[in-house]
Amino acid sequence: MKLQNISDKAAIGLSALCVVHCLFMPIILILIPPLSGVLALNDELFHIWLLFAVVPISSIALLMGYFHHRNRRVFVIGALGLTILVIAAVMGHDLLGEYGEVAMTVLGSCIIAFGHIRNYQLGRQQQCTNAHQEYTNHD
Repeated sequence: MKLQNISDKAAIGLSALCVVHCLFMPIILILIPPLSGVLALNDELFHIWLLFAVVPISSIALLMGYFHHRNRRVFVIGALGLTILVIAAVMGHDLLGEYGEVAMTVLGSCIIAFGHIRNYQLGRQQQCTNAHQEYTNHD
């Protein structure tokens, strides 16, 4: 359960990092041009690196959550967000252009974050229910 909670929180954080990168990095580079050489990671490369972190962490947390609370809807929501994020990172620029890729990435990241928030909440509810059942069984 602890690994699932940590994985959910990490996936939410990585999703937020992706959104921040997509939305604010262009603004920072315009406002502070000298930082462009230091901060400007190739967007495609950054998204691929982020995928190598997000996909395994999210998958582990979502699967562990599903096995714990058996809520298929939460798993499907998380999987949908991951699918959108992967498509955006791998083919988004070619399919939708720069702005479409950003929109698709932000959408996928938000869906992933929502799925992990629900996964975390259901896990906490299940823990409380189990603790309550153990308490009442000892009476």
